[in-house]
Parts: sequence; structure tokens; C-alpha cells
Amino acid sequence: MVTAAESSSTTSTATLNRLSVYLRCLRELQRSGTLTISSQALADRFHLSSAQIRKDLAQFGEFGIRGKGYEIAPLAERLHHLLGLDRKRRLVIVGMGQLGTALAGYIHFNDDSFEVVAGFDCDPAKIGRSLRGVPVFAIADLRRTIEETGAEIAVLTVPAAAAVECYDALSAAGVRAVLNFAPASLPERDHVRLKNVDLRTYLEEASFLLSPERSPNDGKS
Repeated sequence: MVTAAESSSTTSTATLNRLSVYLRCLRELQRSGTLTISSQALADRFHLSSAQIRKDLAQFGEFGIRGKGYEIAPLAERLHHLLGLDRKRRLVIVGMGQLGTALAGYIHFNDDSFEVVAGFDCDPAKIGRSLRGVPVFAIADLRRTIEETGAEIAVLTVPAAAAVECYDALSAAGVRAVLNFAPASLPERDHVRLKNVDLRTYLEEASFLLSPERSPNDGKS
């Protein structure tokens, strides 16, 4: 059986993203009381690809039962484990501006699998306060606070000019993964998993798709 640690090093980002989608779909089916479902029925209901579902799941073992389909509860729990969601992951947010503060209160950053334990900012008016229930510390306290809280993941929402310095500080503090919302290119670190989330790029993609000059096949894979 493939472990969560092994899957993280051998599975593509696209596959991991789809596993997350499958898990949300399975949780919805659980809430509706559905016990089993075929890959085709799952695909039809959630506008997915049945062939892709089977291919993705086959990387992690045999889940389907011939003539019956997938048993939803055990498959959901298996994906929950593969995605490392069967333990609480503590997060910190560096940059408690509008985006950082909004993310601090985001329900999916504070659930059974994730918890925002601290925020950091350089604004004296925010330091020492609680924003969206998250205590805000000075950047100078970053290493100590991360060590005390055991935070593994950092969300970076600082201006581009401060991104590299903050990223270096997070790396030195022992953070294992960084979700980067800053509009800056960050260097790769062997011991830190980096995921860039460029909201501007997504907006520009949406703008392109709405452009009247675009041909009907542009943007289709």
C-alpha cells in the first residue's frame, strides 16, 4: 500500500488536486446517505472524467468492487489519509493586511485538519491584537512563535518587496510548506514545499477567455 509520505513525492500536483476534488465529492455523497457509487456515476454527478478517476485511484490501490462500484466511506477515509488530513496542521499567516486577515477567518483554514495559530505583521497598530481570532505578532517573533506553536505551514501575503526576506525567515524557522500569495518569484528550498497562488494571473486568464479576439478553441486542452 502506498503511504501518504510516498505519494507526496511521487504523485503530480495535478493528481493531488483531483484527489482533493474527489474527496469533497465523496463527502457530499456521504452527507446524502449514499453508500456506493460507480466511477461513471461519480463522474456524471460531479462533471468529472470516469477514466481519469479510475486512473488516479489505481495509483494508490484497488478500491472498486466489480458490479458494485466504490464504497464511499472507506474510499473517503483513504483519500483523507493520503492527503495528510488525518492530523491537525497548524498554519501561520505572514502579512495581516486585507487578504491575510480574510484568510485568517476562512473556514477551510480552520477545521478538523487545519488551524491558523498566529499572524505576523510589521504594523505596530496590528501587533498585539487579535484579528479574526488570530493573535498578531511582530515579524521579529516569527521563529520563536513557530517553534512554540509547532506550525508547519505558512501563508505568505506580504508585498512583493518583502516576500523573499519573509520566505527566508520562514525557511530558517523550520516551516515545511509555504503557500505564497505574494506577487513575487521565490527561490526553491530543498526542505520547504512551495506553492504559488497568483490571483492576478487567474484574473488575467479570465479576462483572456472573455476577450472577443480569442478564437473558439483558445484555452482548450
